[in-house]
Amino acid sequence: MSGRHCVAGLVVGVVLALAGSAGAMEWPGFTRGMGIGGWLTNYKRFNVLPENQRLKITIGDLEHFDSYITEADVANIKSMGFDHIRLGFDQIVLEESPGKYRERTFRKIDDFIRWCGKHKMNVVLNLHKAVGNYCDIKEKVELLDDPGLQRRFIDLWIEFERRYHDFPGLAFELLNEVRNVDPKKWNDLADRTLKAIRAKNPDRWVVMGSTCWNSPGTLKDLRVWDDPKVVYTFHMYSPFEFTHQRGVLQAPTLYYNRVMEYPSTDVERYRGYNRLHGSKDGGYRGVMAIDRKFLKGCLWGALDFAKKHPDKILWNGEFGTIRHAPPASRVAYMRDVVSICKEAGIPWCVWNYLSTPNDGNRFSLVDDDTRKILSPELLKACLGD
Repeated sequence: MSGRHCVAGLVVGVVLALAGSAGAMEWPGFTRGMGIGGWLTNYKRFNVLPENQRLKITIGDLEHFDSYITEADVANIKSMGFDHIRLGFDQIVLEESPGKYRERTFRKIDDFIRWCGKHKMNVVLNLHKAVGNYCDIKEKVELLDDPGLQRRFIDLWIEFERRYHDFPGLAFELLNEVRNVDPKKWNDLADRTLKAIRAKNPDRWVVMGSTCWNSPGTLKDLRVWDDPKVVYTFHMYSPFEFTHQRGVLQAPTLYYNRVMEYPSTDVERYRGYNRLHGSKDGGYRGVMAIDRKFLKGCLWGALDFAKKHPDKILWNGEFGTIRHAPPASRVAYMRDVVSICKEAGIPWCVWNYLSTPNDGNRFSLVDDDTRKILSPELLKACLGD
C-alpha cells in the first residue's frame, strides 16, 4: 500500500466511452483474493528508524515471523470465500546479504505454500519492498540506478524459481509499487527478470505492475509482453484523502486530519497537498462529489488497458480503506470498486487481512484477536456478492 497520492491520468468522465467495452481476459483460479501484509512486510515501518537500523532483522522480528500468521489464517480466508492470497514480503526478510538467504524465513514461505495447497488456495508471492525501492521511503541508492542491486533483484527471483519450480499454481509478482521513476528503467529491469525466469520455467505466472506506485494511469507506460503467462496489475487508493484519511504516515492526511464519508457530495479536497508535496498537478480542486462515477474516472487507465488489450490478464492487486474510516463508508467504497472491476472482467485482491497495531496505515479487514471479518456487509462487498 503506497504512502503517496499519484494523480497520473485522474480524469473523471473519460471512461464513459468505455462502457460496455470488452473486458480483461480471465485469470483462472485468481478471481477474488485477500492480501496478507503485516507478517513478512509492514511489520514495522522503517521510515521512523534511523537509517543505519532500517535493514536489520531483530530477535523481535523473528519471533513475529514465527507467530503472526498460521495455517488457521489460511483456512479462515478460504472459509470467507476467497480463492487466492497475495503474500507480501521484504527482500531483507529473505536475504541477509547478496546471494546469502535466510533459511529460517524462507521456511515460513515454505509453510505458507503448503498451507495454501492443503486448503486449495492459489498464491501470489509479492516482493513488497526491494532494497532500493521502498514505497514508503526514498533511499540513497535506487534499485533502478544500481547494477548491483538489479543483479540481486534478479537473483532473488531465480532463487524463488529454484525453490518452488514444482509448484505451478504460484504467481511471482516482481515488485510492489515501483516509485515514480523513468518507466523505461523499470520496463528494462522487468524484461531482464522475466527472461531469467523464462529460461528456467516458461509457464510461471509473472505479475507486472507499472510505475508511480502501480497507478492505473501509468499502465499505459508499462511494456506489454508477447507472453500469455504475464499478468498486469494496478492498485486503487483514490481518492487518497478518503482511503488514507487521518493516516499518520503521510504528510497530506496528517495535515488535513479530516473524517470523510463515502459516497459524499460535499468533499473539499485539501488545499495543503501541493504545498506539502511540491506537486504541479493543478492545485486545490475545490468542492466535489466522490461516488461511483468518480471512482470509475480514477480507474480509467485500467479500464482503457483492458479495452486495448483484451487478450491480456489485468488484475487489481491491491485496494482498500484505512481501518478507522467510517465503517459504512468502507463497505460502500469496497462495493463500488469491486463492482467496477466485475463490469470490466478484472479480478481483484483486497488489502488487507491483518495489520499490526503499530502500523500507521492499518487497512486490516479482520479483528486483531478473533480474526473474524469486521462485518458481514464488509465481507460481501470484498467478495462482490
